[in-house]
Amino acid sequence: MKKENEKSGMSRRKFINSVALTGAAFTIVPRDVLGGKGYTAPSDKLNIAIIGIGGKGRSDMTTISQTANIVAFADVDDRQVDKTIQKTKEDGNMELAETLESIPRYKDYRVMLDKEKGIDGVTVSIPDHSHAMAAMTAMQHGKNVFVQKPLTHSVKEARILRDAAKKYGVITQMGNQGHAGEGIRLIREWLQDGAIGEVDKVACWTNRPVWKTGMDRPTEIPSVPPSVDWNLWLGPAPYRPYHPDYMPWSWRAWCDFGTGALGDMGAHIFDVPYENLDLRYPVTVEASSTKFNGESWPVAEVIRYQFPERNGKPPVELTWYDGGMMPSRPEELEPGRRMGDSDGGVLYYGSKGKIMCGTYGRGPRIIPETKMKEYKQPPKTIKRSPGIHQEWLEAIKNNVQATSNFEYASRLVETMMLGNIAIRMAPKYTVLDWDGEKGEFTNLPEANDYLIREYADGWSL
Repeated sequence: MKKENEKSGMSRRKFINSVALTGAAFTIVPRDVLGGKGYTAPSDKLNIAIIGIGGKGRSDMTTISQTANIVAFADVDDRQVDKTIQKTKEDGNMELAETLESIPRYKDYRVMLDKEKGIDGVTVSIPDHSHAMAAMTAMQHGKNVFVQKPLTHSVKEARILRDAAKKYGVITQMGNQGHAGEGIRLIREWLQDGAIGEVDKVACWTNRPVWKTGMDRPTEIPSVPPSVDWNLWLGPAPYRPYHPDYMPWSWRAWCDFGTGALGDMGAHIFDVPYENLDLRYPVTVEASSTKFNGESWPVAEVIRYQFPERNGKPPVELTWYDGGMMPSRPEELEPGRRMGDSDGGVLYYGSKGKIMCGTYGRGPRIIPETKMKEYKQPPKTIKRSPGIHQEWLEAIKNNVQATSNFEYASRLVETMMLGNIAIRMAPKYTVLDWDGEKGEFTNLPEANDYLIREYADGWSL
């Protein structure tokens, strides 16, 4: 397997380019003869580098590899690399496994971006606290960027990335796959059709957290596994001794690294009404939760946002529930019928009825079902998406922006992160007034201290 300084060997892509340059090919064979119907030559594919190859990074990479070349990757944990390669083989994807064993491999994505010159785009699938740094570094290298949800760890990071995407003129996308789904489009078409009248209230809920949370910082200091570069994993976060409670999976629970249940699922659930109701900046946010110690996010939370009128549409109250908390069951919902799906859901309250859907906007229905069956659905007028990853790749080729680009995603994530600040401030002040244009809280200045964190030495945006 290649290490950071090993560049020997020739990939299939390089071989094809070499043949073309040296004149070794005497005839031009049609692409469909070489590869069959629908075949895309490797030379016509985008070259994508991967930052974070374990967990969600593995699934992002696997999907993207179907229509793009994976040319390099970076991961701070060799265990995750080995696990990904083994899992890829077990899934029968030998071509991708062989690619991973042959392409350049790095621990530090900054080194990768400095050395690899033929990259068209970069995926970022690492813990939340490092999203903004990796995305910014890639954009500064002129690379198009796909960043897993949530886009950033803080409000100001979201704004900084939005401005940077404009400055560097790159194609961006956040990895909230429901934004590319059928459900979110159906709901918008129904709302535009007046299916439930004017919406002035929305409830969003999730079954997260499904990880341990609400605990104090561990006191044990175990040895760092030899396969892990702990300082690189920490990146811009404040220093903590290594502990398996932080990585490779449980980082979501910790305020220094993750963004809790809201950060994990908000971009999948919150996104649906945020997009469909054309929401932008809330004017107030308030929150309550189970005990919060400032170290790890609470076990359960309720966060309420108030949004103003938008282009003649009424104000909207949006409430977020997690940790087993739920909105009141609507009287229109038939006995025994589940609210949303196993991961959560959204409930729209309109002047003429209600719409309910699951996570990612899945399975939207007007309730009760008798009303759904009576409803004559309007024509499908909104363009459908090939999927969150493919949409990004096609956007790069066509030099257009994808639908969950940083202009949109930054506003969504900024609003989500305001909820996490409200959780911090809840014991002191229950309602925070937000000036979205200025990007500041106006009635509790100390809350502004949480709009962005201080970075560890050597890291900056």
